[in-house]
Amino acid sequence: MRRVEEFWIEFNPITVTEEPKAPWHASLMYDAIESVKGAVIVVFLIFSFVFRAVGVDGDSMYPTLKDGDWVAVSGVTTEIDRGDIIVSTQPWERNVPIVKRVIAVGGDMVDIDFNANAVFVNGVKLNEPYIAELTRVSYDVEFPVIVEEGKLFVMGDNRNVSLDSRSSKIGLIDERYVLGKVIFRVYPSFDGDF
Repeated sequence: MRRVEEFWIEFNPITVTEEPKAPWHASLMYDAIESVKGAVIVVFLIFSFVFRAVGVDGDSMYPTLKDGDWVAVSGVTTEIDRGDIIVSTQPWERNVPIVKRVIAVGGDMVDIDFNANAVFVNGVKLNEPYIAELTRVSYDVEFPVIVEEGKLFVMGDNRNVSLDSRSSKIGLIDERYVLGKVIFRVYPSFDGDF
């Protein structure tokens, strides 16, 4: 016969003590930081892939945009129309992006009557409620000008202080250098459409 021995082991359950809970304000602070971190990531992704922020340098777009304003520029725009405000990285002597309004696109004829202070595109006088004052400064480009395909004729809204397509220093803007269209003002505030 076989002998069977039994052993009894006394089981003492180990009591698990709860970790001390953080005070409620620490938990709230942690949640707030996580929310802000998430929002910053979303804003970063939007401004990296959908919009770009560009600073306005100078008064050439006054009163629409002022020196120091920041604007959101959409780089996914496929078509540029007359009246759009664009940002161009076309090289020029100051080597900074320029922010200007599109007056004419490829195939258009631009004429400026400096005696009447009027701008004409394809023989039609432009209604320009956005300009600071009438166009009096002529620079060195002779008018009328026919805009080549793939190019843009641009001017600032503050016509008498704006260096733009009226000058050979800027000239016609090659569409390949257009960073995008200005969608809205980011800073100092959003005031609506341009």
